[in-house]
Amino acid sequence: MRSRSEFTILVVEDELLLRMELVDVLQDAGWNTLEAATGEAASAYLDQAEKIDFVLTDIRLGGAVDGWQVAERFREIHPDGAVIYVSANPDLAARRVRDSVFLGKPVDMKVVLGTCDRLVLKD
Repeated sequence: MRSRSEFTILVVEDELLLRMELVDVLQDAGWNTLEAATGEAASAYLDQAEKIDFVLTDIRLGGAVDGWQVAERFREIHPDGAVIYVSANPDLAARRVRDSVFLGKPVDMKVVLGTCDRLVLKD
């Protein structure tokens, strides 16, 4: 089984303190992280040659590109990549990419870590 350190998570969250907390918790657990405050910044990461194994994104982001679109773009590039939505917005199941997970805010960091493990360390 692969270890957490072999995977990179793109955390997309416009609330600075929450983004910092998510990144800190994930890094402390051994995950590699990239972070973006906007959908546009996330899209730029996705369009680069960066190795991104999965995306954890808020839905409503400051800018024209929302979390739904970030996840859709990620799945165009990585059809089997894991996606976790973390949002206070309603879960619109029809908008979610296949096999994704929605976690409502406020979110328990233990649930985030458990979900990451379940989706990514599945082999």
